[in-house]
Amino acid sequence: MSKTKRICTLLLRLMAFAATLSATIIMATSHQTASFFAVSLEAKYSDTPAFRYFMIANAIVSVYGFLVLFLPTDSMLWRLVVALDLVFTMLLTSSISAALAIAQVGKKGNANAGWLPICGQVPKYCHQVTGALAAGFIGVVIHMLLLLYSIHTVLNPLLVQKT
Repeated sequence: MSKTKRICTLLLRLMAFAATLSATIIMATSHQTASFFAVSLEAKYSDTPAFRYFMIANAIVSVYGFLVLFLPTDSMLWRLVVALDLVFTMLLTSSISAALAIAQVGKKGNANAGWLPICGQVPKYCHQVTGALAAGFIGVVIHMLLLLYSIHTVLNPLLVQKT
């Protein structure tokens, strides 16, 4: 049973690592320049603090996910990993929430504030941001599943150990 738990944990952690790393790479490479008459418009992720936060949060969680892959199964550090899983899942949740809010404004604009949508002018940039957000959302879902699985296997709240 212990080997099955280790394989499930390893697979979940590998999928979470792949999703967060993909979101980081896609967001970091998102940029496009468009020209209208004599005006040049350049859109890149680093222009928006929410997108920078999203990219940095996914990069941090990717590094954490990579390091946890090499943690021995019999280590007492797994109890700390459960707490860190919770922290990093909340970090991912907050970063994707902020990025989704800005992406919505970029796609639809905000008539009340006078903000125009930009996705009509820089569609490649918007498609890359959408891909990064999709990968980030998959990463959040996998990290939530991983958190629940970690709580179940490491803390084992329902089973009382017999002495």
